[in-house]
Amino acid sequence: MICLSWAGVASAQTLELVGSRTWKERVDGFGGFSSIEVSGNGSSFLVTSDKGLFGEGVFVRSGGRIVGIDNARFRTILGTEGEPLVSYRTDAEGLAVLNARDIYVSFEGQHVIRKFGALDGPSEVLKMPPSFRRLQANSSLEALAVDEDGVLYTIPERSGRLDRPFPVWRNKGGRWDSRLSIPRRDGFLVVGADFGPDGRLYILERSFNGVSAFATRVRSFVVGGGQLQDEKVLLTTTSGTHDNLEGISVWKNDAGNIRVTMISDDNFRFFQKTEFVEYRLIP
Repeated sequence: MICLSWAGVASAQTLELVGSRTWKERVDGFGGFSSIEVSGNGSSFLVTSDKGLFGEGVFVRSGGRIVGIDNARFRTILGTEGEPLVSYRTDAEGLAVLNARDIYVSFEGQHVIRKFGALDGPSEVLKMPPSFRRLQANSSLEALAVDEDGVLYTIPERSGRLDRPFPVWRNKGGRWDSRLSIPRRDGFLVVGADFGPDGRLYILERSFNGVSAFATRVRSFVVGGGQLQDEKVLLTTTSGTHDNLEGISVWKNDAGNIRVTMISDDNFRFFQKTEFVEYRLIP
């Protein structure tokens, strides 16, 4: 692990690796996981895949580390009429769960966010701002998070220019705004987001440096004063440390310590893998 600091960027906190675990299941369409939500105590998880699946499971832990997955179950993500999503509409990228009840999923093939009341039920498409129509194909609503007040935050994978910050759209009570942004640096692209139990917004970023050579960065911010403040670079890995990490969930264990759990998207390639990776926050 390499921890870097930037001018004007606080970096006292860091992430320390707890462990990783490869996940395999004999299920049609298994793989391509781009988002994850972990339960409040870290016991179970929910994921979405690029082929339009919800996946659930229970972590088996030993000494705080993931050593296995139990009770894995998969369901097809459904449309507004309860129909399975097909073609480019299946590409689920972001996931946010509010009060263990309302489930939100963002998509990048079709630039929409869907709301679910149940994993096996139909979805409602949220009203999208006109600006979403101009998002880049295959690089749009990659990250999704919801704060404790129910405000949704979504971020595209690309900002449109190397020197342009990533826009952050917020949906509060059905109304969108785009006043927030995240600095773009060093070739990293946004792939995931989550609000931690500390109220901070955690951003997962990825850099690609050749076949299966991915670097990972995690930053956190305070949302306040109409902007994202107090940026902290918590983790920057060298290329190849992990696979293609795209989903992030931040939670607190029974000892009161913040954990960051991530999942990789294997792109359905035999030389990549689906892995859970966990870090602990070091104050």
